[in-house]
Amino acid sequence: MWQGRFIAAKREGKWEYVSRTRGIRAAVILAIDEGHVLLVEQYRVPLKRQCIELPAGLIGDDSEGEADDSAAARELEEETGYRPARIETIGEFSSSPGMVSETFTLVRAHGLTKVHDGGGVDGENIIVHRVALAEVPAFVERQRAQGKMIDVRILLLLAGTILAG
Repeated sequence: MWQGRFIAAKREGKWEYVSRTRGIRAAVILAIDEGHVLLVEQYRVPLKRQCIELPAGLIGDDSEGEADDSAAARELEEETGYRPARIETIGEFSSSPGMVSETFTLVRAHGLTKVHDGGGVDGENIIVHRVALAEVPAFVERQRAQGKMIDVRILLLLAGTILAG
């Protein structure tokens, strides 16, 4: 139906959905350092507000054939300023399968070393949050109260609280 540089709107029968172009996928990084998780905050145009998310980025958006672990390490360092010693792949997931064909590879970053302040590449204006794991539910509620959107992948950190009732 329509295609831009990074996404395409498609139709299959009566179903309409969005996909990434050129087979580009995403890496989402769970980075826990000394009992603290690294989260990022950035303005998301489709929602027209700031969003709290796990660090993430596209695999192969600049260099074709980029490995998942290399992309994840690159994105983590760009966004948060932390360099991982090792990346562990957890698996492939989909966040909105009724509307988007995009999948993401969830990885865990180990052995973090802070090498700079982060913030992303030009124009991203990413704010880095280092949050104690025990404080994540309260942090999320404070962010919601400020009108920020919480990415679905943050549920990974909230599952214990939600399941406990």
